[in-house]
Amino acid sequence: MPFDCIFCTCLCKHFSLKKIDKECSPEVVDPPPNLKWDDPFYDIARRQIVEVAGDDNYGRKVIVFSACRMPPSHQLDHTKLLQYLKHTLDKYVESDYSVVYFHYGLTSQNKPSFTWLIEAYKEFDRKYKKNIKALYIVHPTRFIKALLIVFKPIISMKFGRKILYMNHLGELEQFLKCERMVIPACVKKFDDTIRAAQKPLPPVQTKQLPHQQFGINLSVLRSKDPEKRTIPLVMEQTIAYIKMHGLNKEGIFRRSANVCLVKEVLDKYNNGVPVDFAVYDDVHLTAVMLKTFLRELPEPLLTYGLYDQIVSFGKVPVTKQAETMARMIQTLPEDNYILLQYLLSFLLLVADNSELNKMTLSNLALVFGPTLMWAENAAISLSAINPINHFAQLLLEKYNEIFSATCDKTLLP
Repeated sequence: MPFDCIFCTCLCKHFSLKKIDKECSPEVVDPPPNLKWDDPFYDIARRQIVEVAGDDNYGRKVIVFSACRMPPSHQLDHTKLLQYLKHTLDKYVESDYSVVYFHYGLTSQNKPSFTWLIEAYKEFDRKYKKNIKALYIVHPTRFIKALLIVFKPIISMKFGRKILYMNHLGELEQFLKCERMVIPACVKKFDDTIRAAQKPLPPVQTKQLPHQQFGINLSVLRSKDPEKRTIPLVMEQTIAYIKMHGLNKEGIFRRSANVCLVKEVLDKYNNGVPVDFAVYDDVHLTAVMLKTFLRELPEPLLTYGLYDQIVSFGKVPVTKQAETMARMIQTLPEDNYILLQYLLSFLLLVADNSELNKMTLSNLALVFGPTLMWAENAAISLSAINPINHFAQLLLEKYNEIFSATCDKTLLP
């Protein structure tokens, strides 16, 4: 037996995880409502071990892996789990993405073998490793840290720098919005016990700035704008710059940007400082700021009122889709309606150049679906994100039919 395998086995015995065994049993969840029983990955997908949780604070797709939802090893086909994980990632690996791994709940009963872990790492070739920007390990234990030390000889230095330990959800919050994530109940409960044992921090006072652009209701944003512009400044400037410099850029909207520059531009907008994207000479930064503006809205552009209709839209007959969508869009507040049409008409222009930028309608829907809609009081799950992406694609495909009756209401880019 190779030395690494012997060492791994010794580590497994040393960190037997008995404490975790007593504290946590695998969390059982109801199967996603849109999951069909004849789906080839039904037994894996119904457990919701792997989920997609929208975007992080830098515009990257987030994939969540919850150890606490893994059943005892004899009840789970780990080979099929790996296939399902790759199947999920295949939809997003062409874009920059992040992975959140909730370690709490991994026990001696449900942990996969070390041989499987090594094989899994080797299975994820350059296609998967190239665009992963961060692997957040939440609630790490001595066991998981020791395990990564063992893996160090086969983990590249570049990939190793992407691994970040998050001791509690508060630390994770600085990178993504936890309330929009699929976080298992037992993980939240465990996190509460950790936070309760710590010295409480004083509440952070958030004061709205006079020129604030991000995180502001659209109607409020227009009312406080001296020019009373129909299209918010951030949307107007980012779209104008992308039209000039990004329509032919391969992977536009799929790449992330320098974290410090994202914060710098966001602070400039919120403090009323003029932003000149030409200074940064990075059209991907501009694209990230556009997505960030939409994602930071207090309510999604398509509004919470349409969430249930959008998630269940697959039940609408094809012949009735355009008509139904037109009625749905007509219920939006005027500011939302105008901005939605403005955005969609721009995205159609991006799609017209898809031979060069590789952003087809389906690719754009994959990027902008979770940016246009998320749930109000619950994290968006993989079972909901697919219908939302499908609805976003139909908005683009049926644009003329949906907006033809009221095209005079908007100011197109």
